[in-house]
Amino acid sequence: MPAQLTGEKQYIHAQSLLTLAPSRTAEALSGVAELNEKQFEEFVLLADSNHVVVRALQTLANATSDKNQQLNTWAQAKLDVEKCRIQNALRHLHRICAELDAQGCPVTVIKTLEHWPDLGSDLDLYTTASDDRVCHVMTSRFKARIEPRSWGDRLAHKWNFAVPGLPEAVEIHVQRLGQTGEHTAMARRFVTRQQSRTIDGLMFPVPAPEESIIVATLQRMYRHFYFRVCDIVNTARVVESGVVDFAELKRGADLGGIWKGVCTYLKIVSDYTAQYRGRGIDLPHDVVSTAAFGGDKVYVQARFIRVPIMPQGAALYTEQVTRTALRGDVPATFRLGLLPYLASAAAISYKLTGSDKGIW
Repeated sequence: MPAQLTGEKQYIHAQSLLTLAPSRTAEALSGVAELNEKQFEEFVLLADSNHVVVRALQTLANATSDKNQQLNTWAQAKLDVEKCRIQNALRHLHRICAELDAQGCPVTVIKTLEHWPDLGSDLDLYTTASDDRVCHVMTSRFKARIEPRSWGDRLAHKWNFAVPGLPEAVEIHVQRLGQTGEHTAMARRFVTRQQSRTIDGLMFPVPAPEESIIVATLQRMYRHFYFRVCDIVNTARVVESGVVDFAELKRGADLGGIWKGVCTYLKIVSDYTAQYRGRGIDLPHDVVSTAAFGGDKVYVQARFIRVPIMPQGAALYTEQVTRTALRGDVPATFRLGLLPYLASAAAISYKLTGSDKGIW
C-alpha cells in the first residue's frame, strides 16, 4: 500500500515532483491519493502559499482523470475556483496598468506574472512616477483605499492599495526597489528594458528575463530568506528557455552590488532542480564559481524552502553593503545601514505583540 503523505515536507516534495518533474507524477500521486478531504485541503493551502495551485493540481487532474475519480473531482473543483480568481485579477491588473500608463505613470508588472498559469496573492508593480501621482491615479480612477504603511514600506517607497472588486492587494514600488529602497539605477531598468507579454489575450508590460531573476533574488536572498516552489519552477523555466543574457544579468546586478546573491540564487535553483530531474539547469562557470553556497544549505520549514540567515544571509548583506559603499553610492549605503535597526525593531515588536507588521 502506498505511503500516505504527512506534513509540509512531504507535501512540498510532492508539489516539487508535480511541477518540476511531471514524468515522476506517479510517484507523487501514490501519496496524494491516500489523503482524506481535510488533508487534501491542507495540501492545497500549502500549494497556494507556494503559488503552484494550478500547475500542481492540473498535473494531478490529468493523471487521475480515469484512475481516481474522487481525487480528480477535488482537484478540478479547486482548479475552477483558482482559475476564476486569476481571471478576475488579470482583468483588474490590465486596467490598472493601462490607466497608470495613460496618466503618466510608466509601469512594469513585477513578480506577479512570473508564476503563470498561477498567480500570486497580490499584484506587484514598479513605476518611475512620483508617489503623489501614483496615489492620485489609484484613488481617483479606481476608488482604491491606501492601506496603512509600515516603516519599511515608507523607506522603500512602497504603497499597498485595496481596489473594490479585487481581493488581491495592489502593491506599487515607486522609483525604488530593495528592502530599504536602496536600488534606484537598477530599478529603472525594470521600465527601460521592459518587454510585452500577452496572457489570456491581455497584454502586460513585464521585466526582461534578466530583471525577473534580479527581482526574485532581491525577494529570496535579501528580504524573505526563503524560496517557494514557484521560485524554483519559474527560474528553471526562464533559464532553460535560453533567453537569459548572463552578461546583461551581471551588468544589472552589479548596479546593486548583488551579483554574488544572484549567482547564489541560481545555484540553489539548479541544485534543487537536480534533486527532481537528475540534473540541474545549465549555468555559466563563473555563475557557479561565484555562488556563496548552494542547495545543500536550504531546508523545508514553516511552509517554505528556507535559506539560513546566519551566517549565509548575513554574509550576502555584508557583501552588498561593501560593494555599494565602494561604488560611492552614499544614499544607498545609508539606507542599507538602517536594515539591522529595522530587523531589531521587528524582532522586538514580534516578541511583544506577536506581529512585525508595523515594521516591515
